[in-house]
Amino acid sequence: MLKEILSSKNTLIKETKKLQQKKYRQQTQSYLLEGFHLIQEAKAADVILKEVFISQRGLREWSEWIEEKLTDYSLVSDEVLKTLASQPTPQGIIAVAEMPQEEKEDYAGAWLLLDNVQDPGNVGTMIRTADAAGFTGVILGKGSADLYNPKTLRSTQGSLYHLSVRVGDLTEVIPQFQQAGSLVLGTALDKEAKDYLNVEKMSDFALVMGNEGQGMSAELLALTDQNLYIPIKGQAESLNVAIAAGVLMFHLLK
Repeated sequence: MLKEILSSKNTLIKETKKLQQKKYRQQTQSYLLEGFHLIQEAKAADVILKEVFISQRGLREWSEWIEEKLTDYSLVSDEVLKTLASQPTPQGIIAVAEMPQEEKEDYAGAWLLLDNVQDPGNVGTMIRTADAAGFTGVILGKGSADLYNPKTLRSTQGSLYHLSVRVGDLTEVIPQFQQAGSLVLGTALDKEAKDYLNVEKMSDFALVMGNEGQGMSAELLALTDQNLYIPIKGQAESLNVAIAAGVLMFHLLK
């Protein structure tokens, strides 16, 4: 069924616009997806799309996919689409997606745990890299950027639909990994830390990455089985957390 919405004062549009705020996303268990690639990935992963808004541009560019995949959408003006978008020039399609139900806890495989990683671009990039490295999942600890922030979503490039992504209290999560027999590896620049190149590859483990400025909290560092560091050869003071996570993930997973 095709609806047409030409005014940004439309009630549905005003309600949808509220999803730009985290509190409304949590209240409704819904979030905004911008751009064709993310929406295509969500649809392929059987994510429920509650609403889809398409401009004339979107209709021209993706008419075949729209005809095949969508039975219900709203045709909107460029002005309406701009109202809903976080980007200054929206691609022509925006959807309201339903958040997934909480998954059964399972600690097998390789997991990336994020401790207070605040930049949405870093969080999204690490989810994308974890997917590329063959990790099972990512757990966002306290203080980490919201998964459904538009910048986080864009940075994942759809990888959030290819692996398990959860939110959890890492002080509770780390002992659960250890009870399941998985090694928990932290990241720190201290005399007890081990050069990552001297660590053998493994299949079941959790790797914890810390805050961009402060690194991992002392509380979590005290819980890990072993802490790792990446030796720096040049003059740079440190590595970006997402780059460091990529180096470690590709090296550690068997």
